[in-house]
Amino acid sequence: MRILLALFLTLPLAAADKLNVVLIMADDVGYECFGFSGSKQYKTPHLDRLADSGVRFSNAFSTPLCTPSRVALMTGRNSIRNYVDFGALDPGETTFVEMFRKAGYATAISGKWQLQGSEHAKGVGPGGAGFDEYCLWNTPFTKRPRYWNPSQYVNGKVRQAKEDDYGPDVAADFLIDFMERNKERPFFAYYPMMLVHSPFLPTPDSTDRNSKDEQKNFADMVAYMDKIVGRLAGSIDRLGLREKTVLIFTADNGTHVRLRSRLNGRTIQGGKGTPTDRGTHVPLIVYAPGTAQGGRVVDDLIAHSDFVPTLAQAAGLEFSAPAKLDGRSFWPQVLGQPGDPRETQFTYYFPRPYSTTTDGGYRSPEVRFVRDKRYRLLSDGRLYDLHSDPSETTPLASGRADDVRGKLQGVLDAWPRHGERIPQAEE
Repeated sequence: MRILLALFLTLPLAAADKLNVVLIMADDVGYECFGFSGSKQYKTPHLDRLADSGVRFSNAFSTPLCTPSRVALMTGRNSIRNYVDFGALDPGETTFVEMFRKAGYATAISGKWQLQGSEHAKGVGPGGAGFDEYCLWNTPFTKRPRYWNPSQYVNGKVRQAKEDDYGPDVAADFLIDFMERNKERPFFAYYPMMLVHSPFLPTPDSTDRNSKDEQKNFADMVAYMDKIVGRLAGSIDRLGLREKTVLIFTADNGTHVRLRSRLNGRTIQGGKGTPTDRGTHVPLIVYAPGTAQGGRVVDDLIAHSDFVPTLAQAAGLEFSAPAKLDGRSFWPQVLGQPGDPRETQFTYYFPRPYSTTTDGGYRSPEVRFVRDKRYRLLSDGRLYDLHSDPSETTPLASGRADDVRGKLQGVLDAWPRHGERIPQAEE
């Protein structure tokens, strides 16, 4: 049975009234790495301005690793329902691209793909997922590194970069050209960035192009990521599309575990791959100056599965999916309305279900947990108070916060015990 998400619309919007959507997702950068979060360590002036002028969500959470986050973001479904394996987007899933195409939008993706399949699970390419145009690294056809002198898969052909080409710039140039060519019609541009994933290398703006200092290079990469976001936002302005465009910035998971950051007097070790706040707390900015009053911070819980209904409502579209959707729209909150925020958020994490090795440290056992704004309860019974213990070092003893424990346990019990699309773990 197909579920139709018809989002409070009485009449379809005319093409001239439809909002463009530019969705940017950075790679491996947690909430602690941004000036708008309070960081003095990293320079993010363009994103800080977007946060100040737009709507910033302070409680956005992902899964701790890239593939499950990307699949949830594109399908509106929790990983426990549709995750099959690392590097794979199941071909049977309906993605957000399809709703834009059906509404007459031009669609493009540029950056990192990583969804074309694994040894154990079929995946899908960008064309099969619904994109009209694409310029991508991390496909079966691209073999070079993501940063300097990359190869990229562009609309069905491999394009070799020039010697000094920098992959993130090539990807941004492609999207800017796409927006210029489609400025007279509504468009959806998705930029899953290559930055700031390892290896931590100097950028075109680094003072020392031979630096081996990972922490310093990472700071330069964060600054360059911000610069590219500024280029995209500036291109939207230059094309006269500011009032007709929604620009959204988020990330797929937390910062790499080898990196350390300072935020509000506290040292935060990167948590990528770990089912903790450090691995899941990500930035989220919505900049829509022609539609929503900015300068606001919203503390509602947001999940990556919420992007599909949010984008549909923002653009006045309908999204039909072959199975249950788990996301709920946060577009009302962008508009300054109460909306229907979630009280809790359930997360499922089992990134390498077929692996028998640690695979770089990212072979987690099957993990389920539920959280509210303050507490996090794991399926093994550990309950953490994230206000008093943000590093999650000491679970609360039985008898403490038992009312919260009972509420969260009830939510946890309502979800399946195992992933529905991957081998079941032993009981």
